[in-house]
Amino acid sequence: MNHGFLRFISILGLMILLTGCGGTPAVIITGTDTKQAMSPTTESTLVPSSTPDPCSSKQIEAQVQKVHGHMREFDDASILASNLPLQELSGPIANLQKIRREAEDEQIPPCLTNLKKYQIAHMNTVIGTLVAFLGGADQNTLEKNIAIAREQHDQYTLELASLLGLTVVPATANVVSTPAETESP
Repeated sequence: MNHGFLRFISILGLMILLTGCGGTPAVIITGTDTKQAMSPTTESTLVPSSTPDPCSSKQIEAQVQKVHGHMREFDDASILASNLPLQELSGPIANLQKIRREAEDEQIPPCLTNLKKYQIAHMNTVIGTLVAFLGGADQNTLEKNIAIAREQHDQYTLELASLLGLTVVPATANVVSTPAETESP
């Protein structure tokens, strides 16, 4: 494996631990072959091209990085926004909307359609939840929207892993026990 790919996986793992609106993180395990998106063709329809297929196994990682860059930026900005007081949210919400617009405007190859769909849905839910919070929405509405945002982020992560040929394994609850304190005589 090349160093860039390992770095990407490390960053992706860290992102999963830090995002998802506080949901249970997933652990990504490598070791499967990258899937190659291919459409059925016949010999008569094959035409040599000097442009590489953006959905080929050799090109897919670079294409995914373009989409994923927006998600990483959005996740960072949403974590920051979620830790601000109510009166300071309007600027960060505007920044999240800017990131979403950039993601919406990005041209992608057909093999990334679902990834982008999950990304934009998640972004819309997070922004909508922050706007609802700013508008004084009740706790149940906010909790429901946060749960939806988690599910959408999970869908995005699963699609990302699928595109890169990775296996996602749900994290298990780690119980940390501490030795019982004993009084010294």
